[in-house]
Amino acid sequence: MLLNLLTKEEKFYFIDLLVKVISVDGTTNEMEMQIINKLKYEMGDDALRYRKSNLSLEKLIDYFATKPKVTKNLVFLNLLSASLADEFYSVEEHFLLEQIQNSLEIPRKKRTELVKAVYADRDLREKVKRIISE
Repeated sequence: MLLNLLTKEEKFYFIDLLVKVISVDGTTNEMEMQIINKLKYEMGDDALRYRKSNLSLEKLIDYFATKPKVTKNLVFLNLLSASLADEFYSVEEHFLLEQIQNSLEIPRKKRTELVKAVYADRDLREKVKRIISE
């Protein structure tokens, strides 16, 4: 959601961070790859030039911790969205997202608002699917 607002460098590091979050509980499955590809597509042409960095998870989190609040919220929103996109609950993902939330200094209230936004977006998409299929 709104990933096109990130700079080219931020997009690349976001993809790196996303892959690490999604794969924290093991290998990346087909559904998780679809989520990654969907978010890359949303980024536009910049994602076509993506090359994986060698930054560790900690360095990626530190990178985004230095960014403005809007960037932090946008990155965290999309990490939450990706984490909640599949029907599987991962304790490892949950704890990693909590660590990222703390490192990015995102208050609990803001996290709640972001989760609500993720579910509202999902609900709207499902409603539109029902409307067009009737």
